[in-house]
Amino acid sequence: MLFNSLTFVVFFAIVVALHQARWSWRQKKINLLVASYLFYAAWNPPFVILLWISTLVDWHIAKAIFAEESTRKRRLLLAVSVLVNLGILGFFKYGEFLLNNWLALLATFGIAYEPPTWSIVLPVGISFYTFQTMAYSLDIYLRRAAPSKSFLDFALFVTFFPQLVAGPIVRPTHLIPQFAEPRKTSGAQMTWGVGLLTLGLFQKVVIADGALAPAADAAFGATEALTPLDAWLGTLAFSGQIFSDFAGYSTAAIGVALTLGFSLPNNFRFPYAAIGFSDFWRRWHISLSTWLRDYLYVPLGGNRKGSGRTYVNLMVTMLLGGLWHGASWTFVVWGGLHGVYLAIERLCRSLFGRVRAMDSLPARIGLALVTYSMVNITWVFFRAQEFSTAWRMIKTMLLVETGAFKAISGADATIVTVVIASMLAVHWSMRECTLEDVVARTPSWLVATVWAAMLAAIAMTQGGGNAFIYFQF
Repeated sequence: MLFNSLTFVVFFAIVVALHQARWSWRQKKINLLVASYLFYAAWNPPFVILLWISTLVDWHIAKAIFAEESTRKRRLLLAVSVLVNLGILGFFKYGEFLLNNWLALLATFGIAYEPPTWSIVLPVGISFYTFQTMAYSLDIYLRRAAPSKSFLDFALFVTFFPQLVAGPIVRPTHLIPQFAEPRKTSGAQMTWGVGLLTLGLFQKVVIADGALAPAADAAFGATEALTPLDAWLGTLAFSGQIFSDFAGYSTAAIGVALTLGFSLPNNFRFPYAAIGFSDFWRRWHISLSTWLRDYLYVPLGGNRKGSGRTYVNLMVTMLLGGLWHGASWTFVVWGGLHGVYLAIERLCRSLFGRVRAMDSLPARIGLALVTYSMVNITWVFFRAQEFSTAWRMIKTMLLVETGAFKAISGADATIVTVVIASMLAVHWSMRECTLEDVVARTPSWLVATVWAAMLAAIAMTQGGGNAFIYFQF
């Protein structure tokens, strides 16, 4: 079920009405659990079984880990949890990828093998809820938390529909305690929630799908070498599209949860105003970057075992972070490039320390633009369906080989230029503040006008109900 659909509007209205009714708190949580299963089943009902498997496995194993004193047995139990979760994820998401690479390896040795056709459907959002349930078992193994006392609370944590299929990846210590005590939605929460839902849909429907997708699709769908201008415009369009699409979902999810009285963590903090690549990952997909830091980078040794090991840990983390996004070598390259960026940045800091000249406003703006430009290079591999397209785009953007094909119309080029320039200006102006700060300082009549304008733009755009990009991950 898509947030940007009339079906969701009806579903959401019913869920909020039931949640505001005079039910017991336990019944309200059961209502939310049933609603969450219905929300997920709208794509493919049989895949609800996968949610049940993850829920039951991690519930029982986490309790056993908590009660066990033997280190060896605790590790064995954790291994079972990790293998079940990653096994499901690996089969559905990476099975075909591994099979194709195995066939390619056999072909290099002259071995021809024709396997049965792989026709496994990828369950929507499987990467998100897998990481979320794994965090529960890992936290208990690491003694960061105790098991939930309520199976209902844990099951709702796994399936909570606002963020189930595309995040944020919520930590159990953040969400499960919110289910323990009755929560009543205040008027302010309801207003903020609906406002954030509107903003999220505006980002998705108007900006991502309406304004930027045509140019991005035209550029990356071209079969000929583009002009450098069109290659850059197409890539810039995708940079705005992927942000508006994914941040739009996260914003809408936070808003939906807020209307029900629950808080979800912020997943984006104006990333295109980042100064440097470590700053970028503190602002982009925050719930994933912190998950990878806490459950992969730090356990590998982090920066505690010498500089050489630190760089290795950094690259492993980012390569696996790239692979998390999709079963394709283009995603691995995307993650690897970010790993290289982070390693170079870390090396420069260790060699030169803090350079005071970089603290000036012009220098900071310049570094932010360099960061954004380098991030755009990585977006080419994220968006391209195959390496041939990616290399053609990269060579054109870097003026190594230029083409003459114009894929983007003058009107679309103007729209991309205006939207991206406006987006960068907003990110920079909001770099050190929050949306709440801005709204608090803005006259109520102006807030209402902007809100009405967003609603009108959503209605007039009449998007095609396109799925959010991160649903495929």
